[in-house]
Amino acid sequence: MKYALIAEELRGRITRGELRPGARVPSTRRLATDHGVAMATAAKALALLSQEGLVRAEPRSGTVVAGRERRGGSQQALTRERIVRTAIDIADAEGLAALSMRGIAARLGAAAMAPYRYVNGKDELVLLMADAVYGERGYPTEPSGDWRERLTLGGRTLWSLYRRHPWLAQLAPITRPLPLRNLGTHAEWALAALSELGVDAATLCDLHVLFFSYIQGIAIHLEREQHALAASGLSEEQWMDRQTPLMAPMTSGRPVFTRMLHELGETGYDLVLDDIFESGMRALLDGLALRFGR
Repeated sequence: MKYALIAEELRGRITRGELRPGARVPSTRRLATDHGVAMATAAKALALLSQEGLVRAEPRSGTVVAGRERRGGSQQALTRERIVRTAIDIADAEGLAALSMRGIAARLGAAAMAPYRYVNGKDELVLLMADAVYGERGYPTEPSGDWRERLTLGGRTLWSLYRRHPWLAQLAPITRPLPLRNLGTHAEWALAALSELGVDAATLCDLHVLFFSYIQGIAIHLEREQHALAASGLSEEQWMDRQTPLMAPMTSGRPVFTRMLHELGETGYDLVLDDIFESGMRALLDGLALRFGR
C-alpha cells in the first residue's frame, strides 16, 4: 500500500538519524506532491508514524520527529476534549485537508472508530474545533473607550485567532455564519460598538458583516501561504525572485504598474499581512467615522 511505503521511507530516515528529534517532517501536501498520491494517503502515512510515536504535530511548525521520551504512545483516557485539541493541533500544523477521524485516532493511540463514541464525524468535529478556538480570547467585562477603540480591539482579537489557527478563516462563507456560542461573543462585542453609530437593525447587520468579512478576507491568505510554501518549498521572497522575469507581459503598456515595481525594486518591499490588516482596519474605521459623523 502506498501510505505504508511512504511511512517506511520516513521511518528509515528517522532511524538512520537523517531526521533528528525536533526536525520538521515533510508536510502532508509535500508528501502527496512528491509521491504522486492523494492528500488522504499522505496523511495516513503520517498518522501511522504518529501512532508508532515517531512523529508529532507541532502547532505552527508542522509535523516533527518526536523525542525519544515522547515515543511509545499516550496512555491518557480518550475524551471529547482531547479529540478536539488533537484535531486543532493537526489542523494548525497541516491544515484542514490533513484532518481525518482515523488520523486523530492514530495520533491518540486509539482504535480507528474510537473517536466516534465522542463525536459524530468530521463535520461536527470541525464545529467543535472552531468553537474552542474562538473561545481562546475574550473581552473585558467592563468595556472602555469609544466605539472605534472597542471595534479596533475586536478586530485585533479576531486577527490574533486567525494568526494562531490559519484554517479558521477557511470554514464558511460570510453568507452562512457558523452557529457557534463562542463566535457569538465576538459578534456581540463588535455589534455593541457599531450600535453607537445610531443605525437601524439592517444597517447594523450590514456593517457587522462588512467588519467581519474584512478580517476574514485578509486572514484567508494565511493558510493559503502555508499551502503554497509546503507545495513549492519556496519562501515568499524566493517565489517572487522567480516570478520577476515573468512580469513583463503584465506591465507592458501600463506605466503606473511599471513605475511602482521599479521603485519597489530599488527601495525594497515586503508584503506583511499584519501591516495590511492594520492599514485596512484604519481605513475602514475612518470611512465609518466619516459616513456617520463620528
